[in-house]
Amino acid sequence: MTPTIGFLTFLAITVFFLVLAVITGLSAMRRWHLACVASAVLGLIMAVRYAYDLGSIYDLEAAGWITPFHLWLAKITTALYLLPVITGIRTMFVPATRRVHRKAAYFVLALTALSAVTGAWMLIAAPIRVA
Repeated sequence: MTPTIGFLTFLAITVFFLVLAVITGLSAMRRWHLACVASAVLGLIMAVRYAYDLGSIYDLEAAGWITPFHLWLAKITTALYLLPVITGIRTMFVPATRRVHRKAAYFVLALTALSAVTGAWMLIAAPIRVA
């Protein structure tokens, strides 16, 4: 699978399972919610793997300031995925923390969307490397 096809495929899979995670979370379908979250994280891991391979196709440094900004934002967002995981585990034992979990999840989802936008901007701004 080419880096472009792999990245787009796993990005779509990640978004699909994130949407399902929100739906199942709001519907209090805990088992399905956990399965969707786990699937979204696996999809994200694979999308990131293929994203690194895109660096061999695009001259990312030529894109300018958006490249270091996107990479910084993407790394921070990935690390912050621990917030909804930790608050979600806590919510299973202390249901009163559901609201905190929901806010953490929406915060990380917003950062994920922003990371996707800056990543697309970076790729649009980066010229394709000449072989």
